[in-house]
Formats: sequence, structure tokens, C-alpha cells
Amino acid sequence: MSDQEQTLKIFEESEALIKGHFLLSSGLHSDIYFEKFQVLQYPHHVETLCHLLAQRFEKEKIDVVAGPTTGGIIISYQMGKNLGKRAIFAERENDKRIFKRGFQLAPGERVLVVDDVMTTGGSVKEVVDLVEKLQGKIVGIGLLLDRSGGEIHFKYRLEALATVTAETFDPSDCPLCKKNLPLIKPGSRKLSVR
Repeated sequence: MSDQEQTLKIFEESEALIKGHFLLSSGLHSDIYFEKFQVLQYPHHVETLCHLLAQRFEKEKIDVVAGPTTGGIIISYQMGKNLGKRAIFAERENDKRIFKRGFQLAPGERVLVVDDVMTTGGSVKEVVDLVEKLQGKIVGIGLLLDRSGGEIHFKYRLEALATVTAETFDPSDCPLCKKNLPLIKPGSRKLSVR
């Protein structure tokens, strides 16, 4: 079974693939949502997925693994465990990402940036920008799932266990809005209808 097939199977078995009318964190709308925390609640799934992803970077000289909050905390920790490296995460503060809680990155440290699900690449870009600002050396970007269909590119090597195309819509031209389907804003506490 390929990494793509195994990853999507885990997402399906965990009931992480939801259909409806969703408001994404990017502000776009979509008819499909990957509720990553349905997967991330199972340590054995996280271990399996991060093991597969770590294999893709095991020959790189990595000093630290960094991810964005919230799911990226879990992914960076497990990737750090798999690679035998330190794991840190960047939190959002005043519309940008920063390292808090005493996390530091020394100039020249070799960093693997990781995240769970990428849609627009915004969270990954914020971590990349932070690492670059601190003069870290990015060796690559690792994702569990790229839902952009491979359309988001960075100047660094990007490895995703699975790549899917999930259509997104600008709210001003959303066919789901035109059908008056309830808009659901997925969140960390529950799915709420807007």
C-alpha cells in the first residue's frame, strides 16, 4: 500500500473526512473538510503517519523540527521523536507566528518544518518566515496531507504523505452559499453553524 493510500485510509477510518459547507481558517468555503483531530486523537495513527513521513527526511541533517499550533505541535513532537531531534512549535501572536515558552532557534540550525493538513499554506509559510527571520536553515517541509492538490509551492523541498484536490470557493461566489446550505465553521471545540 502506498503512503497516499495508507494516509487516506487512516483519515477515512478515523471519520476525519467530512462533507458539507465549511468556512475554512483561510476564509474560503469548501464542500469537504478534513478534521485532522479525528486522526490526531489516536496516538497509533500519529505514530504510523509520522514514521512514514520521517523516513522521507531521515538522511537529512536535522537539528530541530518546528510546526505551527495546534495540530503541528503533535506532528512536530512525534517527528522529533522519530528523528531523535528536538521539537518546537510556533504560536500565533498579533497575527504572526513566534516561538514562545523559552523555545529558541540559533542561526544556522537545520530545521524541518512540519504540519498536519495544508490548504492554502498560510500556517506553513508563517513558520518558514519565522525560521528564516531567525536565520535557521530549512531542510524541508513535511505534511501529512496536502489538500491543495500540489498547487502550493515553497522554495524548499516539500513532502506530503497524501495529496488531494479539495475545491475551495471565495465567499462572494460560493455555489454552496447560493444553495443556502448552512455554513459550518469547524473549530477546536465543536462544529458550529453560522
